[in-house]
Amino acid sequence: MMKTTANSHARRRLYAARLAGWLGAAMLVCAGPAAAQLRLPSVGLPGGGRLQQPAAIQETLRQVVPLQELRLNTQRDLLRRYPDRIEADPAGHAVRRGELIWLAPSQPALRAALAQGFTLLREHVLSELDLRQVVLRAPEGDVLAVAAQRLRAIEPDAVVDFNHLYLRGGETGRGQAAQSAPARALKRRVGLIDGGIDRRHPALAQARIHSLGCDGRELPSPHGTAVASLLVGQDGAFAGVAPAAELFAADVYCDQPDGGAAEDVARALAWMARERVPVINISLVGPPNALLDKATQALIRRGHLVVAAVGNDGPGAQPLYPASYAGVVGVSGVTPKRRALPEAAQGRQVILSAPGAEVAVARVGGGYAVARGTSFAAPIVAGLLAETLHEPDTQSAPAALLRLERSATDLGDAGRDDVFGHGLVGESARTLPERVSARRR
Repeated sequence: MMKTTANSHARRRLYAARLAGWLGAAMLVCAGPAAAQLRLPSVGLPGGGRLQQPAAIQETLRQVVPLQELRLNTQRDLLRRYPDRIEADPAGHAVRRGELIWLAPSQPALRAALAQGFTLLREHVLSELDLRQVVLRAPEGDVLAVAAQRLRAIEPDAVVDFNHLYLRGGETGRGQAAQSAPARALKRRVGLIDGGIDRRHPALAQARIHSLGCDGRELPSPHGTAVASLLVGQDGAFAGVAPAAELFAADVYCDQPDGGAAEDVARALAWMARERVPVINISLVGPPNALLDKATQALIRRGHLVVAAVGNDGPGAQPLYPASYAGVVGVSGVTPKRRALPEAAQGRQVILSAPGAEVAVARVGGGYAVARGTSFAAPIVAGLLAETLHEPDTQSAPAALLRLERSATDLGDAGRDDVFGHGLVGESARTLPERVSARRR
């Protein structure tokens, strides 16, 4: 791909101006959820190439607008449907209603909080991460933000935060038929923090999977199944990036509307540390959270690689987490034409890019779907890293990442940039939808 020039910058500015005019009309004619969006999203520009015509723009919007709004719409829907379990923090992010996370409070401080009407719900010692988290319920009638300030006043040195919910960063589309999977040797290990997976799917039936969460119940989710298949799937023409790897899969949702809370993700990270899983994929996004930050940093300090999707809120959106934490391998997505996904986040958090559109993934109940979003680019990077990093190690982990960065195809501006990071990896790892579709005939 040619590097960006002054002329291409001018063409992209012209593209942006025309796109702004087309957006209003296209919002009225695009099929599917796009027509019901509540606000005009910030739409990024494809890198390079000629200006698209309005018909092509409408097709782009058909995919981009719903996906760019997916997380916000999901959040609004949760707040509307489950007001007894979910509320919004002062910034509008979804949190578990009435719950506050207090990191390592002293016993006198905890007693003082209980005397003020707080209720102790849970206490977890995550020894693998050197963390102790206490979950309290605010006194009845207290505004949650005010209750948080009250806790901070009791012991200013102890960190207090909300129990934020982390949402999936992508969606799957049309489906195809499935067939049986051959047995294979297993050597590597990779971790997945997501929803449940369909272990009976032909692409995953022969995989060696270790599970955490939901009291041992199997609660398959479309997103978790799709991401798992990109990591370790194998079924005829379909293949994940690391099909020989053992998968350590933590279900942090358990089919609950308030699943995916910060405390759930932190416990999953502690399990990955205990099992010494070297590379962990997190295709979830949400706001910054003190517990998640500390848990992530503790894992990185121990020589693990945490790979996370940067999210699909658009190039002008605020950074999402955990991808934006220091040391995390933030992954963006590209189209088959090596253009940045217009809905993908941009910024310093982008370390690498991988295929994020027209990606074939396993579908719950059998068959395959077509996926789009940074959620599905992240496991490609995680799988590549898992092939070379076999144990957590403070020297081997950054060396493995550096090798992958150096192997990347440089796109956009020369060197690392905020759109593609160090460049595109895993291009050949994408299973084309038509390959699994052809098997039906």
